[in-house]
Amino acid sequence: MINLSVLLEDSARKYPTKDAFVFMDTHVSFAQVNGAANQVANGLKAAGIQKGDRVALSCLNVPYFPMVYFGILKAGAIVVPMSVLLKREEIAYHLQDSGAKAYFCFEGTPELPMAREGYAGFEKTDACEQFYVITADPKAASSIEGTKTMGMLMANQSPVFENVVTSADDTAVIIYTSGTTGKPKGAELSHSNLVHNAILSVNILDLDPEDKQLIVLPLFHIFAMTVLMNAGLYRGSTSVLLPRFDAEQVLGLMEKHRISIFAGVPTMYWGLLNYENTKFDLKVIAESLKTCVSGGAALPVNVLENFEKKFNVPIYEGYGMSEGSPVVTFNQKAFGKKPGSVGTPVWGVEVKIVDADDNEVPVGEKGELVYRGHNVMKGYFNKPEANKKTLKNGWLHSGDVAIKDEDGFFFIVDRTKEMIIRKGLNVYPREIEEVMMQHDAVSMVAVIGVPNDEAGEEIKACVVLHKGHEIPEEDLKAWTKEHIAAYKYPRIIEYMDALPMSATGKILKKELR
Repeated sequence: MINLSVLLEDSARKYPTKDAFVFMDTHVSFAQVNGAANQVANGLKAAGIQKGDRVALSCLNVPYFPMVYFGILKAGAIVVPMSVLLKREEIAYHLQDSGAKAYFCFEGTPELPMAREGYAGFEKTDACEQFYVITADPKAASSIEGTKTMGMLMANQSPVFENVVTSADDTAVIIYTSGTTGKPKGAELSHSNLVHNAILSVNILDLDPEDKQLIVLPLFHIFAMTVLMNAGLYRGSTSVLLPRFDAEQVLGLMEKHRISIFAGVPTMYWGLLNYENTKFDLKVIAESLKTCVSGGAALPVNVLENFEKKFNVPIYEGYGMSEGSPVVTFNQKAFGKKPGSVGTPVWGVEVKIVDADDNEVPVGEKGELVYRGHNVMKGYFNKPEANKKTLKNGWLHSGDVAIKDEDGFFFIVDRTKEMIIRKGLNVYPREIEEVMMQHDAVSMVAVIGVPNDEAGEEIKACVVLHKGHEIPEEDLKAWTKEHIAAYKYPRIIEYMDALPMSATGKILKKELR
């Protein structure tokens, strides 16, 4: 038997009074996080949540995230983390698809009214029975009439809990991933998948108990969840939380807390590199920084080299995906690094490059990256057809085009053909196209990614309007933004008379690029 919550419990025994998480002026010790998670688990048990039930969680990078996350796991239930930017229709889809019984949603901010959208999504689903608002002040009442709060669930519950027994292969987390077609699919990750990945992440980060890491990547995303939060808890390190990337705030926290570990997506490194203000002592920041890692998208080599020069710290780039818990390959201190490469396979994982018939291709030739090992998901939740395509002969087929060099280093040549990666977040065009097609004026739309210095890729919609209809670009952008998460709406719209098509009527997106 094994439960992912052992990562927290073990450190709560070893370092009870040590800071596990720091958020603004709030310091929360390992014992406090564990005690709060036990209260959540007791509350869920009292509310009828049983082993194997799915419980959804939408929360910013604040200490309530790990408290609820591990409370759900201790109760033997399965965590369904959701992006904090989702709108009500998307939330309803995730709750319905995962069959979630309960849903914890942070109240949000005036700019991001999460609880309002969350409750509206919850109201649209039949199966989800319980809704809890996570209020910034645990004693505060819910901002939504008639709903319970996390504080109410925890009230009068014991900070001691005997974990529900789970096995290594039981599902711990269902993480929704943007494929290239259709709606997001839930990758089922086991306790074993996630424990192994957290432990090997410790080596990648060169993480010690005295290290302080800055978590600005969203905790609902598998990268931050495994490589930072879970690895940090396992090692007994302190994590400083920041809900949103802002170069000035990041540098300020690095200086104040003497941050030694930082993980980001390429746009974050780009932002730090291009921050002009000299109010911070870069020398002090550079002296503390020990390890920087990058993932989520290809890191431009000039950004990598200039950042390393400016901060005198190496950036180790890696490759992963939700289906791989997430880490598959990484540039590692023990084996050296190559700029532009995503490194070598991590411990316990095999990687190869294959052709269309699944035969391994020679060194230096392009093919699809496939892998197998302890990190491979159990499968997509309730998606047998998708599983047949992705999991073949014991290997997970990534859909990513890559090459391997003579030293065994892997290079991602091309992300999945259609996928757009904007600021490290996966966006797939079909979902946006389906939303935009619902507008009365829109006849046809093709969404593509176009290169952009800041975002990596920007979202562009090529739109054909119905005859006799007109709508200003800004109005169509605003309408789309209302119906889809803010990171997904197109920043560029081009009106066209027709879209290029093949003889079979397929839109030729390569001609639009």
